[in-house]
Amino acid sequence: MNKKVRFFQSVNFKIALAFILILIISIEIIGAYFIRGLENKTIESFTTSMNRQAASLSGTLGSELSKDNDKDTDAADASIQRIIDTNKSGDIIEIRVVDEKGIVRATTNVSDRSARGKKNDYRDIDDLAVKSEMAIDDATGNRVYINVQPIQSPTGDSIIGAVYIKSDIEKQYLEIQNTALIFVTASIIAAAISIVVAVLVSRSITQPIGEMREQARRIARGDYSRKVAVYGKDELGQLAETFNQLGDRIEETQEAMEAERNRLDSVLSHMTDGVIATDRRGKVITINEMAINLLNVTSEEAVGHSILELLDIEEDYTLRKLLENPDEMLISREAVDGSEIILRTDFSMIRRESGFISGLVAVMHDVTEQEKTEQERREFVSNVSHELRTPLTSMRSYIEALSEGAWQDKEIAPNFLKVTLDETDRMIRMINDLLNLSRMDNGRNTMQLEYINFNELVNFVLDRFDMMMNSQDQKKKYKIRREFTKRELWVEVDTDKMMQVIDNIMNNAIKYSPDGGTIIVRLMETHNNIVLSIQDQGLGIPKKDLQKVFDRFYRVDKARARKQGGTGLGLAISKEVIKSHGGTIWAESKENKGSTFFITLPYEPYEGEWWE
Repeated sequence: MNKKVRFFQSVNFKIALAFILILIISIEIIGAYFIRGLENKTIESFTTSMNRQAASLSGTLGSELSKDNDKDTDAADASIQRIIDTNKSGDIIEIRVVDEKGIVRATTNVSDRSARGKKNDYRDIDDLAVKSEMAIDDATGNRVYINVQPIQSPTGDSIIGAVYIKSDIEKQYLEIQNTALIFVTASIIAAAISIVVAVLVSRSITQPIGEMREQARRIARGDYSRKVAVYGKDELGQLAETFNQLGDRIEETQEAMEAERNRLDSVLSHMTDGVIATDRRGKVITINEMAINLLNVTSEEAVGHSILELLDIEEDYTLRKLLENPDEMLISREAVDGSEIILRTDFSMIRRESGFISGLVAVMHDVTEQEKTEQERREFVSNVSHELRTPLTSMRSYIEALSEGAWQDKEIAPNFLKVTLDETDRMIRMINDLLNLSRMDNGRNTMQLEYINFNELVNFVLDRFDMMMNSQDQKKKYKIRREFTKRELWVEVDTDKMMQVIDNIMNNAIKYSPDGGTIIVRLMETHNNIVLSIQDQGLGIPKKDLQKVFDRFYRVDKARARKQGGTGLGLAISKEVIKSHGGTIWAESKENKGSTFFITLPYEPYEGEWWE
């Protein structure tokens, strides 16, 4: 915000005022010394002149005043009067001569000529002693200089009178005042001229400064187009040139910083990792879009807040602890869809060249899939080890019993051998299933695709289960109900693998259905999919286990599944087979009411003429 500077607050006014005040103070000090010296010199010169004149006049009057002793008084008085009239100048107000008896013998005061021959009434000459002093004239009120000089006899052995001189010293003071007035007038004129000169000089100084100020404001607004005018080669001119160079450097630096900022923003925006930068107090100052998405926050909720609160680690960590030991950590967060994500967060300090720590940078990478894969790998290894150890332990027990002599028992030995063979078959099936899954994971599983009537394929598989139910070896009774669309559905599938999928789901439905239960198999079509569903009336699957039934080695009831000879890989294989066909498989279930498995496959209906 640019505030207008008042004239009395401006540098222009301050420079002019300082210049004028210095000038006036200098003039006043010089004038005071000059006037005082002039006054002292003038008064001293005047008084010296009056004293010298009084001394000279007293010597002249001595011979005339001594004639009184010769009884020639009138002639002497006339001569004295002539002498003092002759010596009276414009500065002398009155000259009076008094003899030793105090009788006035002569005076230059025309209005006081009657005082001649009378007793002297001036107290200044009563004692006929030397006297010189300043006094105030009672008649005019002006300052006068009184000088009394004794008159000695020609022989010099006695005082025969005194001469009294009253001079007008006020004129001297008036002359001094006139001189002072002239000096003051000249000072005022000089001050006025100085004001004009000071304003012009100050403007010559402040104008470049003002232009530099305006240029600084334009630079602050990002305008680098104009330059400061250079008026000379003095310091201000050099400062203006330096200021222009500074503006160019700032423009270049600003452009470089802007390009670097744009580059950094582009990098941060397109990074697959989340980045958070803080100040030295741990307050977030920068956060990229990926970090906002990973943390499920808004920019307003992040910027300006503590990184400890943002990452929800304030209970376990402090900013000091992060700065002293900026190791990586795993942070669990809730994603937008409500699922849990795991973020690997690496911390790094922002240091200046001086070593001062000015902030912290946190880089977050979503490792949910990696952690999930690692967890699945660990669970897979644990499950395989467990699944292989159980039959091997059982086989070891039976083989040890046979080796210890049980083989000779004709009733026990066949049963032990049968169990050993069953466990061996189960391990072989499990290993074959694992090999199939491994080939599917590696993309080495070849598909033998062919167009078939999917209705007939499903019927073929279900017919086999009907025959198995009617056999004498089947202990559990069940009923299969078919609800098929009347339209023939032709799809391109791998017949063997698709039959394996339907077998797996049917086997599970039979295993977990109660004796005498009904299994409902439905086949229908939608606009671009066929849907096969197999519903049983078993115990159902708990809701928490419903999304995990297609995981490898996962069993809802592990003891019952192992007892019935399952490997825990059937549904996992089924999922991979359906996925390789471009379809989907999922399950719906209600506890104590049964489960339903759904299979969808891509389907494009064909007209009968296409086959003709």
